[in-house]
Amino acid sequence: MPNKEFILQRICTYAGKEFNPSIDKAVSAVLLSKFNVRLPQRTSMEESLRSATSDHEIIQLILQYRAIDE
Repeated sequence: MPNKEFILQRICTYAGKEFNPSIDKAVSAVLLSKFNVRLPQRTSMEESLRSATSDHEIIQLILQYRAIDE
């Protein structure tokens, strides 16, 4: 399994700024402002991210990062 710090570094590199991928509002804001990705409404942020994984590679990285937190 990849290192959590390495995944965070890649996420922030893609986003062009540092933010906490564990915070739902921060994830939504970055995806919308930097990548013009609107997440579909689901019962949880994880479900929304999973349904949009093909939209951009950063979404898969965010899911990996969040899975390490669990």
